[in-house]
Amino acid sequence: MAVSIDLSPRTALVTGGSRGIGRATAELLAEAGAKVAVNYRKDGRAEDFVRQVRSAGGEALALAGDVSRPE
Repeated sequence: MAVSIDLSPRTALVTGGSRGIGRATAELLAEAGAKVAVNYRKDGRAEDFVRQVRSAGGEALALAGDVSRPE
């Protein structure tokens, strides 16, 4: 899919970004040039995403945490 928007000056945080719709969203944001932080609760697939983005020349970070719990 061709991305027609430039998000290179932006940073995005995608909760639930290690799989499913969250992962697809994070991939599209990264393809558009955004720096992407992927939040995940317990699924280690976020690290795979980070490696994929970095190997393509982008910036990404995996952040573990449960956003449904304020503490």
